[in-house]
Amino acid sequence: MTLRFSVLASGSTGNAIYVETNKQRLLIDAGLSGKKMDELFTHINRDPKELDGILVSHEHSDHIKGVGVFARKHKLPIYANQLTWQAMDGQLGTIPVEQKFTLGTGEVKTFGDLDVETYGVSHDAAEPMFFCFHHEGKKLVLATDMGYVSERIKGTIRDADMYIFESNHDLNMLRMGRYPWNVKRRILSDVGHVSNEDAALALSEVIGDRTSRIYLAHLSLDNNMKDLARLSVEQVLKQEGMAVGEQFELYDTDPHTPTALAVVS
Repeated sequence: MTLRFSVLASGSTGNAIYVETNKQRLLIDAGLSGKKMDELFTHINRDPKELDGILVSHEHSDHIKGVGVFARKHKLPIYANQLTWQAMDGQLGTIPVEQKFTLGTGEVKTFGDLDVETYGVSHDAAEPMFFCFHHEGKKLVLATDMGYVSERIKGTIRDADMYIFESNHDLNMLRMGRYPWNVKRRILSDVGHVSNEDAALALSEVIGDRTSRIYLAHLSLDNNMKDLARLSVEQVLKQEGMAVGEQFELYDTDPHTPTALAVVS
């Protein structure tokens, strides 16, 4: 049995993650158009019609833009918590009742041979939540849109084999950038997004002996760059005594191009 995933798209313009085992295929969020979602699946040689469902983290458009049209086209069940369903009302179009399911925050739901553990995060949405995927002793963590990484979250996500982890902005780029102050304040707040430095500090507390890969995700288009995020995170982790490139590897994600399907090992 094998757990695999691809970060189909990640960034301020749209987010989608694909996770599969030999028996289950799940999509987490669909923050791009239905047409673009279909295109992303061709890049990883997978058929959306074979998906077993869509998990929704929260109702912001960069996570749900394509959920409605994609689910209707491929007749897919959608799973979200109750407050997120309420907040999405009117944004997805008409969803047949037989495609609507509730997945609560703090719940563990089994999809065939894949256990999905949900956990709440601090973000300015109705009830945002993210996911730990468990299969045959392997653990994959999806952790973005966190505002800040609480001790509770650290306890939940600690010692995973692989992480898809928010590294949203460089503090100096954000402070000196073109955004109005109220937007900057929101991003910097406890319900906003995690900076490169804060991502690294949080990772230094949760990385375990079995951790092999970290994918830096949800980079801001205006306030970050791949090389800057990677170098910033690597520098802090090295300061914390972590052997980047030996103990584990850092990987980029992209807003338009999927990462290669990776085996969680």
